[in-house]
Amino acid sequence: MSKLRFNISVSLDGFVAGPAPSVEEPLGRGGESLHEWVVKLQSWRRAHGLEGGTVNEDDEVMREWTTNVGATIMGRNMFGGQPGPWDRAKLWRGWWGDNPPFRHPVFVLTHHPRDPLTFDNGTSFTFITEGIAAALDQAREGAGAQDVALGGGADVAGQYLAAGLIDELELHIVPILLGGGAKLFDGAGTDLHGLELVRTIAGDGVVHLKLGRDAD
Repeated sequence: MSKLRFNISVSLDGFVAGPAPSVEEPLGRGGESLHEWVVKLQSWRRAHGLEGGTVNEDDEVMREWTTNVGATIMGRNMFGGQPGPWDRAKLWRGWWGDNPPFRHPVFVLTHHPRDPLTFDNGTSFTFITEGIAAALDQAREGAGAQDVALGGGADVAGQYLAAGLIDELELHIVPILLGGGAKLFDGAGTDLHGLELVRTIAGDGVVHLKLGRDAD
């Protein structure tokens, strides 16, 4: 069975987004600072249709995480748009414009039904209202023999961790304090469900902690 893999940048005080998120600042005040280490990497830039970029140990970490991924799960907040029922007059198509970087099926957890979206580059968005287990079942079917990436956000990740469904977890610890916002794994309890630390890498302004079910 394919693995469910989750990686995310987190501040020293445990936040994955800053306070007061908005359309202008989807990651809240100061939240963009969590990703300064990744947006300069060659692997990230290529995935977003850009040239150049840094090749270093951080880049190797990100290349590993994008290898063998055949589907992604994310929450409604990560996909974006206004909360509540979808605006039928002008349906939100995601933060990524007409060329989303996924290039595989994406399954969006939401309370409000909506028809799927498809893009010419192989990305599709399917909206799941039946909960996290249903989303994982459909994502595994969509991924085939490949793994499933959990894209977040914090609430969705906490639900999957609490249910013991995450097989690999990598936290990218960034040395900043956000003081508020979206707390990672808030309400998930204290049980890691068999996840153990298997690797620590000190990168350029970030530390990567990888946890998995096999400590060998």
